Amino acid sequence: MSTERANRCIECSITNCEHHCTGSDFCSLDHIQVGTHEANPTMYECTDCMSFKMKG
Repeated sequence: MSTERANRCIECSITNCEHHCTGSDFCSLDHIQVGTHEANPTMYECTDCMSFKMKG
């Protein structure tokens, strides 16, 4: 998948993700999966982008 195409519906500032759009703070994926690392999430800090993939 090309990281040149910004999906303007998914803002992202995680530049070390393989899916981060080159040159802008957007994701290049068509969709992402959001999950949690908590049993009972109550704040946004409890959520995670499950589509994250480390560059490299």
